[in-house]
Amino acid sequence: MGASRDGKSFSRYVLRELVRRGYDVVPVNPSVAELEGRRCFPRVQDITPPVGAALLMTPPARTSDAVGDCLAAGVRHVWMHRGTGPGAATPEAIARCRAAGVEPIVDLCPFMALPDAGWFHRLHGRLRGVHRRPATVVQGDV
Repeated sequence: MGASRDGKSFSRYVLRELVRRGYDVVPVNPSVAELEGRRCFPRVQDITPPVGAALLMTPPARTSDAVGDCLAAGVRHVWMHRGTGPGAATPEAIARCRAAGVEPIVDLCPFMALPDAGWFHRLHGRLRGVHRRPATVVQGDV
């Protein structure tokens, strides 16, 4: 999971919430060694043992490179975060995933898929047309 150095960023909020819920989350940021008490890795390829899924919370200009790292690491489930703004997904990043046989998850905030999400996140999901939470989205290896 891409995580910001800024403790007040949305990515750090998501990291804390996933950890609180018991998910095995591995932060990725080349600028820091640890975030939220968890070892941080500079690139997805550096994570040991390898992960099977990645949540990209990157600026759109960096997402295609992050997808390349995920594919090089053998990641088969790629989620490109989208909240209220444009999100991480770009046509190039989506095309890279699909060319590698990976169908990315796009246009969803992680909170839309978590069980027992707050009313705001449920409403946001309904406005986006998410009526049923995808079963493959929330896994222990995210």
